[in-house]
Amino acid sequence: MPPRRRLSPDQRRAELLDIGAQMFAALPYEQVQMDRIAERAGVSRALLYRHFPKKSVLFAAIYQRAADRLQARIRFESGRPLTDQVAAGLDAHMDYFAANRHTVLAANRDLAGDPVVQAIVLGDHRAMHDVMLAATGLSGAQRATMSAALTSWLMFVHTLCLEWLEHDRLTRDQVRDISLGALTGTIAALQDPSRTGVR
Repeated sequence: MPPRRRLSPDQRRAELLDIGAQMFAALPYEQVQMDRIAERAGVSRALLYRHFPKKSVLFAAIYQRAADRLQARIRFESGRPLTDQVAAGLDAHMDYFAANRHTVLAANRDLAGDPVVQAIVLGDHRAMHDVMLAATGLSGAQRATMSAALTSWLMFVHTLCLEWLEHDRLTRDQVRDISLGALTGTIAALQDPSRTGVR
């Protein structure tokens, strides 16, 4: 065990999140041990559990922090082609997914029944949906129709990404191209670009 360093509670919590994130990224969920995280952090098991009473609580905190950071990187502007802006947000998420395959699969497989983790997953979808919808500049019935279409598209992309991560039957580029192609087709089916400004 490395020598214990004196840190504030917030600093200690951040360090535990960092170490936990590394371990959940490196190993399947069931192989991550809280004792090992405490050992790598140079703290007692009791101190770790004081911050995070169980493994799923630690995982949820790690996943929420990742979701917050991803959402902070996504900026949409009305008037710019929506698909161009979505591509940047999709790339940011896929970068995280590729680097944290085990973490993403744990959130959607091992912890599929955990209400806290699922609220984080759905919250990320909702945040992406809301910024995309705002960027369309639509209102009224057109906005409601686009909202429904974007909700469905996000679930499609979610499922496609899990297929990529879990079974490796698709390449990253294929997932990206299929996702953006589906969005382009959805928008084309719903809107007249020359009239609405959604491209």
